Amino acid sequence: MTLKETINAAMTDAMKAKDETRKIPLKLVMAAIKEAEIEKREDLEEDEVLRLVQKEVKARQESIADAKKAGREDLIATAKAEMAVLQEYLPEGLSPEELEAILKETINEIGATSMADMGKIMQAVMPKVQGRADGGQVNQLVRKLLG
Repeated sequence: MTLKETINAAMTDAMKAKDETRKIPLKLVMAAIKEAEIEKREDLEEDEVLRLVQKEVKARQESIADAKKAGREDLIATAKAEMAVLQEYLPEGLSPEELEAILKETINEIGATSMADMGKIMQAVMPKVQGRADGGQVNQLVRKLLG
């Protein structure tokens, strides 16, 4: 079963159970998937669906940050609950040690020695860690390793 099919089945189950906490974020992800498929005019690949789920998780993180600034505990709780639902469909994240090992290996493969090679490193490493590490986190660690 593909990720899209899994999410769709979970959304259907949530609708039948009248579980608003699960239904809302899953419907939003499915809407984003359908919109992307219409735009692309073909079904999305598994990694593209994964990126859309990650995008929705990131949107919830931003909502939490904004709600904290506004002092809205109700919005924070809602966003955290929705984010937890979406994270069920993401692969297990990498530990900092695992990420660092992958980055060191990639840097050695490329033969990178300076910040000028940053683009090459990011281009090579992102497919390896897709869905398991945040791009910002990877960027910071690459800078630390090269600096």
